[in-house]
Amino acid sequence: MTRLLENAMQTGFVGLGAMGSHMARNLAAAKLLLGVWNRTPEKAQALSEELKCHAFPSLAELAAHSEAVVICVSADEDVKSVVAGLEQGLSPRMIVMDCSTIAARTARELSERLAPLGVAFLDCPVSGGVEGARTASLAIMAGGEEAEFNRARPVLEALGKTIAWLGPSGAGQAAKATNQIMCAGIIQAVGEAMAFARAEGLPLERLIDTLGKGAGSSWYFVNRAPFMAHQSYPAGFRVRLHAKDLRICREMAAEKGATLPVIESTLQQYGRLIVEGFGDEDISAIYRLKAQLFPSLGPEKS
Repeated sequence: MTRLLENAMQTGFVGLGAMGSHMARNLAAAKLLLGVWNRTPEKAQALSEELKCHAFPSLAELAAHSEAVVICVSADEDVKSVVAGLEQGLSPRMIVMDCSTIAARTARELSERLAPLGVAFLDCPVSGGVEGARTASLAIMAGGEEAEFNRARPVLEALGKTIAWLGPSGAGQAAKATNQIMCAGIIQAVGEAMAFARAEGLPLERLIDTLGKGAGSSWYFVNRAPFMAHQSYPAGFRVRLHAKDLRICREMAAEKGATLPVIESTLQQYGRLIVEGFGDEDISAIYRLKAQLFPSLGPEKS
């Protein structure tokens, strides 16, 4: 198989989870997707058949045939493992774009690791949930060399609507950490507000439609308050994954000598949800705990 170039950066995609599979589809729609790799080969094979692209048997082979690689996996160690697997197939002028959420320190380490190979590493974490991945409307925060970001822009534009370069390596992850702290505070506020509204006997769906157009609205209110109203929390952004992200935020804040109350209180509540078996539910499941603040509501349906 030879490398293809038709005025477009032929891209390999790694990590076909809830978000990654949709992101790969959007690259295919933009005629940028050369092939895929996944830890579970059957998932890669199925998607490659759907998208008419190649399912590579190894990370090194994917790298050897691609001009750019996009990674979307779960944690720091996963990204390190993927980069190690790619290394044998990487060549100068390639770009590795990591859309995972990891520590800024890890992003800087990986950038330094690939630099001697002439390979650029951009930390490009994303926000917008599964919905944003499906509709190619993600917000993408990038860190790395600005010139490499500009080269990578066509690939990123196939994945999101808001794409920003924020500074040197690690800046994208620092921006994502900022976002995750905001999400923690917002989901707590939405959970408490919805529990309050239910206790007051308000018509919840009508309330969500009305307040969704008001000053207190947010993406999480519009998209996740309905989950709380229906007391059903299908996996969008899983509790255990946000907890992982917030632990990264905690470590980054600690490096600056700070302890952030929003992080600490949310991690405490997520810990309860995980122990009670709700770690794979969407983070709107925090409503389970907020409803308990109102004795009049009684036990939540399971």
